[in-house]
Amino acid sequence: MTEPRDLIGASLPDVTLRATDGADIALRALPGITVIYAYPRTSPPDAPPIEGWDLIPGARGCTPQSCAFRDHFSDLTAAGADAVFGLSTQGTAFQQEAAARLHLPFPLLSDERLHLAGTLPTFEAGGMHLFKRVTLILRDGVVIHAMHPIPDPSQNAADVIAWLTAHRKP
Repeated sequence: MTEPRDLIGASLPDVTLRATDGADIALRALPGITVIYAYPRTSPPDAPPIEGWDLIPGARGCTPQSCAFRDHFSDLTAAGADAVFGLSTQGTAFQQEAAARLHLPFPLLSDERLHLAGTLPTFEAGGMHLFKRVTLILRDGVVIHAMHPIPDPSQNAADVIAWLTAHRKP
């Protein structure tokens, strides 16, 4: 696994991931400014957390992070983001339920085959291979900024807006 900051200037692997809106997204072919926030998992509202989940640094906060990206979506696009995606190793069917339940105005990407596990930081919990929380900002498929670790998931969208605003091309 590469450290997220080492990805700056590189393209993501040549993989295509299924999005919750039914589209197949080729990560290297994404035009313009794209924000991808990788998160461990979204739990069903009635399910108990994975045993020991609260003891894993950075594990808790996936729903607040997604909701913050939802709530700041228009600010993200105003700051220059052409696309926003959430990314986890959960299957598309589960992500579709989560995207609908959370009223997300952007798609979630499923990497349940772990294509990016050698590129992004991961951990195992509850018998699952999960992404650590990291946010990438891409320009035309090339990583231009990486945020990791993310100490406050609910603040991540605001941090992305601040970065985009400060680095906006005239």
